[in-house]
Amino acid sequence: MDVTILTREITPFEHLVAKHLCEGLSNAAIAEATAHTEKVVENTVSRLAKAFSLKSAPDINIRVLLALAYRANFGDAAFDQLGIPCKHLEQDSDGRMICSRHLD
Repeated sequence: MDVTILTREITPFEHLVAKHLCEGLSNAAIAEATAHTEKVVENTVSRLAKAFSLKSAPDINIRVLLALAYRANFGDAAFDQLGIPCKHLEQDSDGRMICSRHLD
């Protein structure tokens, strides 16, 4: 399965849901963290999958593909919390190690 470039801009709430999804949270946990219903989160995940042109199939985990697509487009910030060094680190002119894809 190809990870598609984003087909449209995503909303701030969709970014928030995607970031939580990348942290491995369930829809219920995302709903609690964002003060929304689980159904709202479920619909948001579905809209995000469409934005990345991801299609459901019995042997495909859309949440995993969505996390990969989101990270491919917006960086590996979720790895910061895991203590895993980003594979996109480069040394800048001041000697600092920065991620070439990471968005704050």
